[in-house]
Amino acid sequence: MRMELIQPFINAADAVLSETLACSITVSDISMDEDVYQRRATAALVEITGDIEGRVIFDVEDSAAMKVACTISGTTELNHDPQLIRETIAELANLVIGNAVTTLNDQGFRFKVHPPVEHPGLQGFRGSEETEALVMDFASSAGSVFMNIAIRYNRRRYADNSPN
Repeated sequence: MRMELIQPFINAADAVLSETLACSITVSDISMDEDVYQRRATAALVEITGDIEGRVIFDVEDSAAMKVACTISGTTELNHDPQLIRETIAELANLVIGNAVTTLNDQGFRFKVHPPVEHPGLQGFRGSEETEALVMDFASSAGSVFMNIAIRYNRRRYADNSPN
């Protein structure tokens, strides 16, 4: 796994979560995973295709999702609502991915980011020899946000675009 591909996602997640959760964030439980992903809470998946390809899963505890929803809406309290939680996680994914994509685009990578979709299964998405998954827990007093990143260079496209 290439850190120059992963670091923009880590930086974006840290910045967005610090702001939307309005508390300090601790990155913990970092692991490389080739096993089947085990969903922990409500999750959204974002697929990436192009020079870089793979996927990012945002798996967010309900308490953290509700805190983000309150921050985004400018309120102090909202009723617990499963639909609101799913929509908030999709918006959180958009914010993080948008920031990371800007950095990667500035580095010359070209790719398409697909809209977040709900990841309803308890399991799915096994890593492979070529594509390991980096799993991180962004822990806060509001709850945890797990980010599972599995991306790699699309060798053919990357080779076509690299200078000789």
